[in-house]
Amino acid sequence: MRIRDHRADDEPEINLVPLIDVILVLIIFFVVTATFDARSVLKLELPRATGEPSGDASQALVVLVNAEGRYFVGDREVLRDDLESLKTTIAEVAGDNRDRTVMLRADARTPYQAVVTVYDALGQLGFRKIMSATAPPAPSAAAAKPAAGATPSGATR
Repeated sequence: MRIRDHRADDEPEINLVPLIDVILVLIIFFVVTATFDARSVLKLELPRATGEPSGDASQALVVLVNAEGRYFVGDREVLRDDLESLKTTIAEVAGDNRDRTVMLRADARTPYQAVVTVYDALGQLGFRKIMSATAPPAPSAAAAKPAAGATPSGATR
């Protein structure tokens, strides 16, 4: 009796379907978990000012100017720093509504010319309601802690 060896018939093969499935799941995971929020990318140090916050700014058109003088309108970056590019981007994002409030958020280290350029572009486009975002004033060290030899008011030695 002749016994046949079946091991010779088995040819090794690599199944690529599970590998492709794993790669697609990883791609989907990274795309879903990536954040595309301008606020997470831009770190602004707002100038400080005293005063009460104004009304509801949730519907405002947000114009950001970072410390290098680059402009961001809504979630779009203005690729060039000239006035016409800024006006075009603002007009595209805002649409036809010129009564909309505009919130200008400029970094404290922003060159003043960049802020003036934004005001100029908004004025030329017909926007009249413009707010400037500021941070609350830093608490002073003198008011927070009495000096070394000072006596609190009302106390006697």
